[in-house]
Amino acid sequence: SEQLFVEMADRMVAEGWRDAGYEFICIDDCWMAPTRDRHGRLQADPKRFPSGIRKLADYVHSKGLKLGIYSDVGNKTCAGFPGSYDHYDLDAQTFASWGVDLLKFDGCNSDSLELLAEGYRRMSVALNKTGRSIVYSCEWPFYLRPVQQPNYTEIKQYCNHWRNFYDVYDSWSSIKSILDWTALHQDSIVKIAGPGGWNDPDMAMIGNFGLSWDQSVTQMAMWAIMAAPLFMSNDLRHISPEAKCLLQNREVIAINQDPLGKQGYQLVKDKNFQLWERPLSGRAYAVAVVNYQEIGGPQKFTFSLTFLGNGLACNPACSVQQVLPASRDWGVYSWFSSLSVEVNPTGTVLLKV
Repeated sequence: SEQLFVEMADRMVAEGWRDAGYEFICIDDCWMAPTRDRHGRLQADPKRFPSGIRKLADYVHSKGLKLGIYSDVGNKTCAGFPGSYDHYDLDAQTFASWGVDLLKFDGCNSDSLELLAEGYRRMSVALNKTGRSIVYSCEWPFYLRPVQQPNYTEIKQYCNHWRNFYDVYDSWSSIKSILDWTALHQDSIVKIAGPGGWNDPDMAMIGNFGLSWDQSVTQMAMWAIMAAPLFMSNDLRHISPEAKCLLQNREVIAINQDPLGKQGYQLVKDKNFQLWERPLSGRAYAVAVVNYQEIGGPQKFTFSLTFLGNGLACNPACSVQQVLPASRDWGVYSWFSSLSVEVNPTGTVLLKV
């Protein structure tokens, strides 16, 4: 309901979320009335959004925040509300007139892959025609993938970020499956990511019930490595101080939002350990060591610094800073040194080199 979004906007300002860099509040599916109005326009559910979306957008903007909304490329949304098929221009104009700043455009109920692709292209053009700056979040490659390999060069021409894989759930198995999928397909998806267009592994589950502390650290660290759009799916009224601290960690957010905009990738997979790196601006690298073991205690993983950055990350020397699970200075190392990292089961140690 609009009341919920007003409360979230207030929380985002009062509790430091906006200052940490979170600026969008996004409405997902089910916000609409079950039918369009007599002019064919989408309308908000009158009971849950009695003041309308324009009023809500104005309130969100007054807090220095931005509002996102949801629609679908097909004739119905995933939950069965009116989709945008055959109404792309009208819906784009409607969203712009309401002051919307982001559109998440889902891919349910499209009759064919041709219509799906055409719909994603047409909505992109329609949004640009409004003259309003609206972030365009697509599910295009996810719906293509079972049938054909997505053309990411084309998708990036039209979309600002795009989902490749299934919805995230509040569970370790879900986080793990997203990381596994990303590593498996990194050769086709990593190179396309950059300013203006990002691979979207879906939302941060941190602050809900399903992830342990170590698993929460893993999601935060790995979403930073993957240059993921950082959206939270949680209730800011019921969030632990630890989860809040993790989600607002400035050092991790700086890695996630690094201006170079290069996505990280898996370098090494060794038994239960994975080593990932992400090139950062200023000749730095973010490095993550993930421990996939689910039982027992912390374990050590040792690797040579010559592994990093094609051998250039630490040549002739480098400083190493631990960012997660806690901030610590590890000092200066020479090119031929090894690092030994102790990692909790299902946890991650995130370093900046």
